[in-house]
Amino acid sequence: MIVSKFGGTSVGTYEAMQRSAKIVAADSDRRLIVISATSGTTNDLVALSASQLNSTMREELLGNIEKRHLEIIGHCKDQEHVRDRFYTEFSKLREHLDFVGRDKRWKDQLYAYGEMMSTRIFVEVLKENGVDAEWLDAREIMKTDSTFGNAEPNLVSIKKKADKLLQKEKIYLTQGFIGSDVFGNTTTLGRGGSDFSASLFAEVVGADTLEIWTDVAGVFTTDPRIVPNAHPIYEITFDEAAELSVFGGKVLHPATLKPAIRGGVNVRVASSSDPDKPGTYIVEDAEKKPPIRAISLRKDQTLLTVNSLEMLHQHGFLAHLFKVLAEHKISVDLVSTSEVSVALTLDTAVNAANKVELTDDVLDELGHFAEIIVEKDLALIALIGNNLQKTSGIGGPLFTALENYNVRLICHGASPNNLCFLIDLDQAEDVVRMLHEKFITE
Repeated sequence: MIVSKFGGTSVGTYEAMQRSAKIVAADSDRRLIVISATSGTTNDLVALSASQLNSTMREELLGNIEKRHLEIIGHCKDQEHVRDRFYTEFSKLREHLDFVGRDKRWKDQLYAYGEMMSTRIFVEVLKENGVDAEWLDAREIMKTDSTFGNAEPNLVSIKKKADKLLQKEKIYLTQGFIGSDVFGNTTTLGRGGSDFSASLFAEVVGADTLEIWTDVAGVFTTDPRIVPNAHPIYEITFDEAAELSVFGGKVLHPATLKPAIRGGVNVRVASSSDPDKPGTYIVEDAEKKPPIRAISLRKDQTLLTVNSLEMLHQHGFLAHLFKVLAEHKISVDLVSTSEVSVALTLDTAVNAANKVELTDDVLDELGHFAEIIVEKDLALIALIGNNLQKTSGIGGPLFTALENYNVRLICHGASPNNLCFLIDLDQAEDVVRMLHEKFITE
């Protein structure tokens, strides 16, 4: 059994939907199809949630959403039927915008309309291609807690609902990204959560393979926008892919791989616009395991250095430091320590998305027991591969190659699958190009 997830660009136009529908029709084992909102729609819905939105801005955003979907419907065979299905959801969206209480629960319901509208259309496009798929509201199966905006799935409940509702001989079309709590309120799994939804579905139905259909032909050795000769990787291990997603890989949502690993489900990442290309298979044990498989880049990093003589041969200092950061919900990535100082990297973009900042209040609190230095405009570069902590001959060539660059922090040894370091943001892309040429191209 195959669970297939199609992203926003794979259903963003009628032509894209046709290509995706043909992919589904080509293999009868594709029996659970998970769809994102059409590309651009979730961004418009997020903009609609803004408290300062006036009526003109609201109608402009609604007009964008309506036009985007009507352009697709205009090519469908049974336009009247599909248009009616779309306007059922679109009318609910308009009504929802009139509610006054714009809390997180209200926002999750708002954001869910993107997937509801796209699947109402795509199920009809599937039928045009001979696939008689049953439309399924994901909220009937994807049960979560009530942490609106970033809900935690309840795996036991999801498994029970899937066993009860899904019949093995049928093909189902459902939504990614959304679920519901025990009270029936709509929840979301966070931005990028469609991949996570699909992986959870694949786990609970015991799928052999999870396909992630996107706009790129697999996982690349690095970002091809930075290195034009970067190439897709045919096969990669779960461990490598997990590191790659965490350290800046754009193809997979970081949480996606967890359910697949638990369920022993192989993952394939492929391009819906070029389905004949093999894409990338993510497996438990790859046939080839090179020391360096890929290079990732994550921009907008902040380095926080904490200095204090109180650290010297004292216990509890690190616990105190991390307690302060935890209380302010600040996420820490890399850590490097000496006898009297600790250096921490903070992902500025991630913290900003979670509306968390390294405010003066945080710095003042830390300043009560240590000297604080904050450095911004840095980038994190990670070499992703295998057995890096046991492979000789990596460190020498790497640091020789970096001799003309100011490296601010190095993290090596904690994982066999990555070696990473901080560097000035304005030099980062040059360094990625140089390292890709040295360690992968050559």
